[in-house]
Amino acid sequence: MIIILDPRLHSPMYFFLGNLACLDICFSSVTLPKMLENLLSTSKAISFLGCITQLHFFHFLGSTEAMLLPVMAFDRFVAICRPLHYSIIMNHQLCVHMTATIWIMGFLHALLHSVMTSRLSFCGPNHVHHFFCDIKPLLDLACGNTELNLWLLNTVTGTIALAPFFLTFLSYFYIITYLLLKTRSCSMLHKALSTCASHFMVVILFYAPVLFIYIRPTSDSSLDQDRIIAIMYSVVTPALNPLIYTLRNKEVRSALNRKVRRRLRLEEI
Repeated sequence: MIIILDPRLHSPMYFFLGNLACLDICFSSVTLPKMLENLLSTSKAISFLGCITQLHFFHFLGSTEAMLLPVMAFDRFVAICRPLHYSIIMNHQLCVHMTATIWIMGFLHALLHSVMTSRLSFCGPNHVHHFFCDIKPLLDLACGNTELNLWLLNTVTGTIALAPFFLTFLSYFYIITYLLLKTRSCSMLHKALSTCASHFMVVILFYAPVLFIYIRPTSDSSLDQDRIIAIMYSVVTPALNPLIYTLRNKEVRSALNRKVRRRLRLEEI
């Protein structure tokens, strides 16, 4: 809301940060409310349609965020390494097109898994060994052949997890190399490296648990381990993102202070 309301924050970097904030809010909302309800309830039940819907939106928002992070890294690469061409390269049309593309790709990726999972037969007992409906726990309950589902999970989801991670890493590698070789200002180097470190920390927090769960062979999978690790990228990472990306940002803090002071002056009047 701060990014939308403050014209000074209408830039590509904050446009992407706004999308990230929206994704984190929705991503947590897919799993946390139902998890809290189950903790307080004795039934701990979810309908089949509700389970497939939760699976769809979890993978839709998760894969969209995975693809958004390299776009944000590319934005920083252009800003630091091509500053004179930044406004030309990262124009508004390109930013909107990139963002729309990754949202659509995330939706189609999730649709593939939700359709393929919903077509399976489940014989019971239908007890999901997880705090939300994910693909691996549901495949363990299926009666029929799940080889195609597992192949899609390992290949498609693995690609969506690995490719953005390496693209993000590549952007940061070029940024750090450029700064070390080109810049002579210690303050600029420290500021840029600090920004890269914050971004890369979120990348590790998001990608490491995802890669650990979805790239491993199913035979080596531990459901207890998966549940613990899933808390990292479904609860902890969305909670840390505002702290790392936003509250450490001076421009966002200044915009927030201006809005608060303006609100207080209006109340006084």
